[in-house]
Amino acid sequence: MATIATETGSSYAAVLGVGSYRPSRVIPNADIVDAIDSSDEWIQQRSGIRQRRFANAEETVQMMSVAAARKAIDRAGIAPEQIDCVIVATVTHLLQTPAIATAIAYELGTDQAAAFDISAACAGFCHGLALADQMVRGGASRYSLVIGVERLSDLTDMEDRGTAFIFADGAGAAIVGPSDSPGIGPVVWGSDGEQFDLIRQKEDWRDIVAMERPVLPYLTMQGNPVFRWASFTMAKVAQQALDKAGIAPDDLDVFVPHQANMRIIDAMARAMKLPERVAIARDIADQGNTSAASIPLALDRMIDEGQAKSGDIALLIAFGAGLAYAAQVITVP
Repeated sequence: MATIATETGSSYAAVLGVGSYRPSRVIPNADIVDAIDSSDEWIQQRSGIRQRRFANAEETVQMMSVAAARKAIDRAGIAPEQIDCVIVATVTHLLQTPAIATAIAYELGTDQAAAFDISAACAGFCHGLALADQMVRGGASRYSLVIGVERLSDLTDMEDRGTAFIFADGAGAAIVGPSDSPGIGPVVWGSDGEQFDLIRQKEDWRDIVAMERPVLPYLTMQGNPVFRWASFTMAKVAQQALDKAGIAPDDLDVFVPHQANMRIIDAMARAMKLPERVAIARDIADQGNTSAASIPLALDRMIDEGQAKSGDIALLIAFGAGLAYAAQVITVP
């Protein structure tokens, strides 16, 4: 009986380069408060956000992704045609099909790379990183491009007191490729479908089409239950990711959680008993919550500002609609 041949890749994989793109429009809290009968003080106390970035008409999902990807490719020291897989994590590419990853792969000049989108909301980038790590080590890819990108301003109800001040736009990217030493730890991921309705698209597309005056479906969120769930659950997931990677909290140099809410970030850090010397990403203050883009955006800023240095050990963790979550330890490129 014939035996199916298999293939193996690199012994180890690592993040080789990171890049990001921040939209040009800066929206301070003052521009939002009147529509939601709020105040700058209330928004900052509740979320830690001072301002956020919104994309203009030219800053599409594809344009922002390509800009972030080109920076990551340059920093990784590879050529675009060496990329053989493009993974895009997003919930705001508004075509059901085809995947925006295919257009991005073509514009970048890859040599007919495999390309697909994944929908895991705010946890999408960590999901994509886990897939890329497995593909590089399994032989399905040598250099994978992982992108997290969102234009959440398209799907935000600017009169919704629960969401108008939170969501924002942007893109981040990472190149994952072969390494001589372990650069990406085992992923801890999962979902809690019992909480399916806590963060969701408000209307089904069929209901939108049936409307007399159709509008894009807004995102809705039950803030207090999400806060309680994340503060309790994510610290445990973070510890599991550290344990699987064989890393103790004292070994960490950098902590990059999903930029959902400053209070959640602080609660996780306290629960994990992180040493004071650990640099913690707080990009949300000036960028807002960019869902799948938040972790690469935050990590790239920390690298640019010297808070994260090449060779540092970083813990990434994200959660979002579904409720989906994922976490892994990486070495900073």
